[in-house]
Amino acid sequence: MLTLQYAKQEPSIVFTAIEPGYTATDMTAAFPGGRSAAESAAVVVRAATQDRDGVTGTLRDENGVLAY
Repeated sequence: MLTLQYAKQEPSIVFTAIEPGYTATDMTAAFPGGRSAAESAAVVVRAATQDRDGVTGTLRDENGVLAY
């Protein structure tokens, strides 16, 4: 909701919240699975390099916009 409120307050800026997915890191080493940091970073990079006319005030993962 904070992302949505920022987007409403500053319409000239694209605000996007990211869910990069379960990522295998040193912090999650005790738990099996997870994708590489590079794979999760790709989700962030895709959002960060979206067109400035992109959708704002959303929560996204690698598949697109998630419902609130």
